[in-house]
Amino acid sequence: MRPLLLLLVPLIGCAATSDRECSVGADCASGACTASGTCVAKATDAGVDTAPLADTGVVVEDTAMGDAPKTGCTPNKDSVIESAEVPIAPGLKATFRVAENAAFATAGTARSDGSRKWDLSVAFAGDKDALVTTRSVEGTWYGAKFPGASHATELSLTSDLLGVFKTTATGLLLLGVVSPTDGATRTELQYATPPAALQFPLKAGAAWKVTSNVTGTASGILSAYSETWDARVDARGELVTPFGTFDVQRVRTVLTRQVGVVTTVTRSFAFVTECYGTIATVSSKPNELQEEFTTAAELRRLAP
Repeated sequence: MRPLLLLLVPLIGCAATSDRECSVGADCASGACTASGTCVAKATDAGVDTAPLADTGVVVEDTAMGDAPKTGCTPNKDSVIESAEVPIAPGLKATFRVAENAAFATAGTARSDGSRKWDLSVAFAGDKDALVTTRSVEGTWYGAKFPGASHATELSLTSDLLGVFKTTATGLLLLGVVSPTDGATRTELQYATPPAALQFPLKAGAAWKVTSNVTGTASGILSAYSETWDARVDARGELVTPFGTFDVQRVRTVLTRQVGVVTTVTRSFAFVTECYGTIATVSSKPNELQEEFTTAAELRRLAP
């Protein structure tokens, strides 16, 4: 049964009043307007430290969240997101509000300038807050197995699996998926050709596609299958989250997994903004037929 959507008043007002500093992210040099109508100048001002999320194909989440203020990043609002505007490193963290089996129209609302607006500030049934962190791979049982890895991070609320990533000047690459601990039932999957969760620069029409063989063990069982990642920056606009309102580029990813004769297709959207990285992700149920769907298997958005 589809969960009920709790209709609440959005946390961000539609218009500024005399005592509000901002109404949308575009009103602020930082690119972020909080629910109280003040511009976010530094991460510490809002009590938030930011971190990456990942889209791996094991559980479709997505991409990256960077702690912009700590690196001195200031959005230039040029509708192009460079790699330097999505800083990623171990030891970062952020709180995301997560809902499963949620009714949400990914198409959003069309605006006169060709952009869209998406509102994820409302409450969804079963909402939970999750702290997502980036972990150093040094000293871990799997670190030496992934040369050049920059960090690992959680993939899902319902699994303890970690995605292992490598950051480059042109993208955020997924090297593999592992369990936190070694042992007979460990998971250790590696991509022959690491797919890019993000590829820079992110701008309208940018696209990338890769097919890779995945091999190793899953819960101790030998596994081999292939995945095709087909991604495109397909929309831009304004996203409202429980934390605030942001100008975003939307990255659409279609993940096709082939295990023997069984094919599974999962669709996901990542909403990316300058200096903060991915502030929301929406993933479909398996084999969703519609490019723009209305029921999300899982959605995440940045929360206070």
